Amino acid sequence: MILAQLHSFQRVFPGIRAARLLISSLPQQDFIACEKVMSTSAKPRVFITRRVPECGLALLKAQCEISQWNKDDPIPQSELLSSVKGVDALFCLLTDKIDAEVLDAAGPSLKVVGTLSVGYDHIDTTACVKRGIKVGFTPDVLTNAVAELTVALLLATSRRLKEAMRAVEDGSWGTWKPMWLCGPGLEGSTVGIVGLGRIGLAVARCLKPFAVSRIVYSGSAERPGAKEINAEFVPLDDLLISSDFVIVCAALTPKTKGMFNKDSFKKMKKTAVFINTSRGAVVQQDDLYKALVDGEIGAAGLDVTTPEPLPTDSPLLKLDNCVVLPHIGSATHTSRSAMSELTARNILAALNNQPMPSELKIS
Repeated sequence: MILAQLHSFQRVFPGIRAARLLISSLPQQDFIACEKVMSTSAKPRVFITRRVPECGLALLKAQCEISQWNKDDPIPQSELLSSVKGVDALFCLLTDKIDAEVLDAAGPSLKVVGTLSVGYDHIDTTACVKRGIKVGFTPDVLTNAVAELTVALLLATSRRLKEAMRAVEDGSWGTWKPMWLCGPGLEGSTVGIVGLGRIGLAVARCLKPFAVSRIVYSGSAERPGAKEINAEFVPLDDLLISSDFVIVCAALTPKTKGMFNKDSFKKMKKTAVFINTSRGAVVQQDDLYKALVDGEIGAAGLDVTTPEPLPTDSPLLKLDNCVVLPHIGSATHTSRSAMSELTARNILAALNNQPMPSELKIS
């Protein structure tokens, strides 16, 4: 009778918490019997830290009990700590700090953290390994979108579109002038890519039709894919000295953090255009500002900053030769939907003890 009641109750109120309301006062023998039913019938619980594309939600809802911070703004840390208690999986974003405190708040039930991002520096991976928690991420599905945005930012910066648009809007556009708003073109140029991974390689492919003369790259090692685009592997200093355009596509690591500083900018051409669509922390922004103001480099285009959002009083925003975007590299409908779906599939695979489509291998 009690078990029948439990089954009926769980159909109306799915999940362990609701079932416990019914069985908390039962005799020990009946409590044990009910616990066995719960272990086989209760859906795993997943907490989602933001409003995300529906395709990922639909996959999770079919097999899991979902709770969600259903807003576009980040979840407050206190709310996150409260919401993750007892969950089996966490669906997060790169703006969420998933540290030991969050993992401890979730407790031993947490099996997997799935992040809707390629980057994972917001996750304490060491703490995850210690607790046996798997981590899923979303490489590949946003590669082309980020590459497109990188080229768009390069063109907007080098061809001085920020100044040109303002001239139209404020009425300073006068008669046609041969020397007005001229900028460097890609034809015949040398492009240096720092980090020729998936995105860096895709950027290089996008640039080929622009009649670029030479592509060079630097990183921890030579890349097999470089041959298809005739890219040359060179030391970073050589790249900085020779490149007309310097594009950063490197992951944020202890080695790359702050690697673009006053010394780096001094090595670059005074006409060089610097583009960063990787992570804001690879750049010392005060040094970048000074390099732009002092004419040590020609211009800069940023889709990532430190912090994010960049304060409206940031001196970078006052410069004509600096274009700043609000971290929209993967912002296409197709890419964001694919990221949501892959995050969900990573989580479901881990919960079902199956290989994850994109598991972060943590050494």
